Amino acid sequence: MANKSDEVVGDVQRYDAEPSKSIMDSGSTQIDLGDLMALDGVDQALNAKMNLVNDAIDTIGFTGYHTKLFFLNGFGYAVDSLLTFLMSISADQVVAQYPPKFTRGAQVGFYLALLAGALFWGSTADIIGRKWAFNFSLLFSAIFAITAGAAPNYPAWATMVALSAFGSGGNLVLDTTVFLEYLPSNKQWLLTLLAGWWGVGQTVAGLIGWGFMANYSCPTDGSVPCTNANNMGWRYVFYTSGALVFIMSIARVLVIRFHETPKFLLCQGRDEDVVKTLQNLAQKHNRACHLTLEQLEAHGQIHSSHAKNRASFSELAVHVKGLFVTKTLAFSTTLVWISWALIGLGYALYYVYLPEYLASRGASTGTDSTYITWRNYAITNVCAIPGPIVAGFMCEMPLFGRKRTMVIGAFLTMVFFFAYTAVETEAQNLGFSCAISVSINIYYATLYAYTVEVLPSAHRGTGNGIAVSLNRLMGTVSALIGAFTSTASSVPIYVCAAMLGMSGIIAIIFPFETRGKKTI
Repeated sequence: MANKSDEVVGDVQRYDAEPSKSIMDSGSTQIDLGDLMALDGVDQALNAKMNLVNDAIDTIGFTGYHTKLFFLNGFGYAVDSLLTFLMSISADQVVAQYPPKFTRGAQVGFYLALLAGALFWGSTADIIGRKWAFNFSLLFSAIFAITAGAAPNYPAWATMVALSAFGSGGNLVLDTTVFLEYLPSNKQWLLTLLAGWWGVGQTVAGLIGWGFMANYSCPTDGSVPCTNANNMGWRYVFYTSGALVFIMSIARVLVIRFHETPKFLLCQGRDEDVVKTLQNLAQKHNRACHLTLEQLEAHGQIHSSHAKNRASFSELAVHVKGLFVTKTLAFSTTLVWISWALIGLGYALYYVYLPEYLASRGASTGTDSTYITWRNYAITNVCAIPGPIVAGFMCEMPLFGRKRTMVIGAFLTMVFFFAYTAVETEAQNLGFSCAISVSINIYYATLYAYTVEVLPSAHRGTGNGIAVSLNRLMGTVSALIGAFTSTASSVPIYVCAAMLGMSGIIAIIFPFETRGKKTI
């Protein structure tokens, strides 16, 4: 095709030299310009074939298989959230029992392990596939979470927690990727709703913490020695949570027979397997599927998805370069990564150290009971669940879409953060905590979905992995901030407010609006 411009109109890239709404390739298939990534510079064989696969998935529609994926992929969200919150609610008690030289060492190691896990599982998902990571990452996390509960000292505990985090580090990468690559386009809003499982995970962590930490923890002020006899709460928390994760990991293998995603298979050049996967899905659920091998082969071979040697650094380079194939896509990728870094710092500072801040606010309002502190913590975590539900409806409405939903969520959270620093009563303390929990998850849930929607399938795991790893990197920074500053003061709250305000501004200038658009 000649004279194609790299112009963005109405938030979606188009080819303005063509008189019609679609582009004809060398075969008989029209490439719908509603496909978000039909960009100048993208492999046109890949683009044409992906359009056929999208049409086939839309024809099959939403099935019971998708329902199972929603729950089983949601477990990954819940586990990532659960483990993150276990770290924050148990660290002080472990430090009290086994005083280390550097009290934030476990938090730093935890986030570095999450970072490494996101990069590892994300890049390998594009190279060897989504299936093995999906099936076994939770099992890896469960084993080491349970082991952490039996740790005889601080270094052993920190190591086990980090290994568990490495296993869960790829869940946020794989769960959205796998779910999106099976979803019909009119159900992509469920990606946002999927983030509700994050709230479920932190709610479970809060409830477990409320039950065990409030009743089986020693004082951390040094008034009495902390031993196993009076400080078993944190061990119970890890045993219980690890057992739950283990059950979830077994369910992933037994409840659903997961097949590699058709879009990954397509990028691998395995056209025959793509057709078999979709036809089997359609046949099992009594749906139509008209995709044939001949239709896919008519568009030739895909040349942009892999390097000649897949077991090399050049293979990774191909997947990174694929995220910057045009100026518009490069701009989009960069903004998405920056957004993940900003929310990584803001979210971690607020939530990872929320118990300390809640305790300080409780003391200042006459509520210094350990029971009330953990009760408020649990209630605040429950309030994380409605955020993704609200976001799921908002992001599919023409008035809002993905971008405006993120803007509203970010700015609302910023306002609540500033207001929170002025609380004077227990009711205000709990009320603003809950409001923040709802609004920040409106933003976060939509960012989860938007990220995978704007990344091309061939490089989605790598791009998403880098995004999540940047998030983890800033979580590491938050741990270092906590080591050298007082997280019981209002300063982290002001920093969080600034981070959310910047995230809202970035959401305004995202080049793509993905509502109603197909992806490649």
